[in-house]
Amino acid sequence: MQIPCPWCGLRPLDEFAYGGDATKKRPTGKRQADTSAWVDYVYIHDNPAGRHREYWQHVGGCRSWIVITRDTTNHAISKAELAPPDSRGGRR
Repeated sequence: MQIPCPWCGLRPLDEFAYGGDATKKRPTGKRQADTSAWVDYVYIHDNPAGRHREYWQHVGGCRSWIVITRDTTNHAISKAELAPPDSRGGRR
């Protein structure tokens, strides 16, 4: 599989590290103090078939966090974009 980095272009999978589900929202506000909210966020995951948004970090290149939309049944990537600054380390 090759991943299109917004800064570096199309790069091999081994330059990237998977960062998790980009559709889950990190606990904030009152939920941030709730242990069960964190357990759900960190450990409870769906295993979707079809299009799914995921965080990936280009660890072997520019170090940017990106969000890709990937079809989990055939690994086809339909979209890659820089992750928002407040997610997973974001842009600096």
